[in-house]
Amino acid sequence: METAMDAHAVTSTRGQVAYQRLRELILDGSFPAGTPLQETMLAARIGVSRTPIREALAQLISEGLVSRVSGLTPVVRRLSVEDFVEILHLRRLLEVEAAGRAAGSGQSGDLRAIRERLVSFLAGEQPTTEDHIAIDDRLHTTIAELSGSKLLTQFVQDLRLRTKVFDKGRLPGRFVPGCQEHIAIIDAVLAADAPAAEAAMRRHIDNVRESIMGYLHRF
Repeated sequence: METAMDAHAVTSTRGQVAYQRLRELILDGSFPAGTPLQETMLAARIGVSRTPIREALAQLISEGLVSRVSGLTPVVRRLSVEDFVEILHLRRLLEVEAAGRAAGSGQSGDLRAIRERLVSFLAGEQPTTEDHIAIDDRLHTTIAELSGSKLLTQFVQDLRLRTKVFDKGRLPGRFVPGCQEHIAIIDAVLAADAPAAEAAMRRHIDNVRESIMGYLHRF
């Protein structure tokens, strides 16, 4: 016979499942900023009752990924410029460290293959937006993995996912300079030059920040 404690444990587990799934849908862009999150719709999509969905939404609201205004239906929160810049600051700290460690690891992962693709982009290949995002993710994840720290890799991936909540329509075009900066990072890592790898990663993230701020100041 199921006790009240057992029922609570089951509900809590389902709440965590719902939370993880909703968080993934928000961070991977399936639910863009401003998307209303109706309990009935979410329950049907994830396959749980409304109670776990309600718990998941409360957790996401506390994390700042979802907002509720005046008791209305919760919506995916739009990441502000200030939030984006703060995340870039944290990425700068972590990814500069990761680049230095990667250069000192004596490993290359699939960096050469990534470099070849970036060179082909600069030579005239016209990648789709999805292709460009994928190679960008692949590079930064590979650098983090080569650092040898699973926790550092997890933090980097999480912060990168969070930046995807930012309205991509407001980001300035950085395709060519981004490719060039990525190649510089790869070359420094392959040369086992930790200071150069750190400097290249620092310059890359600083340039992203400055480009965004310069773009926004035009309006």
